[in-house]
Amino acid sequence: MRVRQYVYFSLRSDYIPADEITARLGMEADEIRVKASKRVNPPLPRCHAWNVVCRDGGLTVDEQIDRVIDRLQPLTDQIAALAREIDASEGESAAATLQVVRYLNDDDGEEESPQPDGTDLVRLPGQHQLLGWYLDRRILEFLHHTGAELDVDEYGY
Repeated sequence: MRVRQYVYFSLRSDYIPADEITARLGMEADEIRVKASKRVNPPLPRCHAWNVVCRDGGLTVDEQIDRVIDRLQPLTDQIAALAREIDASEGESAAATLQVVRYLNDDDGEEESPQPDGTDLVRLPGQHQLLGWYLDRRILEFLHHTGAELDVDEYGY
């Protein structure tokens, strides 16, 4: 089995564009979405988005999450304040989301390694080295403080 996965933290708003989020936080996004840039009615994308992303290969989901949160940690209070402001004024769904995306049996994914590096152990088929992950207390506290939701999408081919 081949696995491709990535994570991102997103701040979304119907009214505050990503460049204003960048100005308010003092940090550039890795990716942005501009509301209605592809289609006006109904709008696609449906909202503005400011995203910090980790697509580094060879890492488990929790390692990718650590890389994203390491970058955002110094801005925790500012992110929390902005997310609360957006949530209070727009209120439909949480402004902040930690998103996990995983594709199973993806042609562009990483191959399963039958033997863990530096050991004599042999994995059974289906014990892909990238499967399984956890959120430690630091990540949970960041999500709680910023009011962020966790969204996990897994797709099989």
